[in-house]
Amino acid sequence: MSTIYSTSWLERTSASTRCVCSLFWGCWDAFQEWSDKQKLHATLSNLSDRELMDIGTSRGEIDYVVSNSDIGPRGIRSRVHPLV
Repeated sequence: MSTIYSTSWLERTSASTRCVCSLFWGCWDAFQEWSDKQKLHATLSNLSDRELMDIGTSRGEIDYVVSNSDIGPRGIRSRVHPLV
């Protein structure tokens, strides 16, 4: 009598593990981005109006600057990830 063991359960487990890991890292990246934006907002909010003027923005533009922090002052996107 011959017994054949199937590895399909292992393939499914591996695929589901990758999916869960991918979901976890996606959430982690989103949390890190949110945290960075919160820190940037706090830092800019703590600057004086004169310091804000020196970097070319105003207090009313802080929310815009934080939400578009990957776009430079000349409309050029900065490279967030060096390997992308």
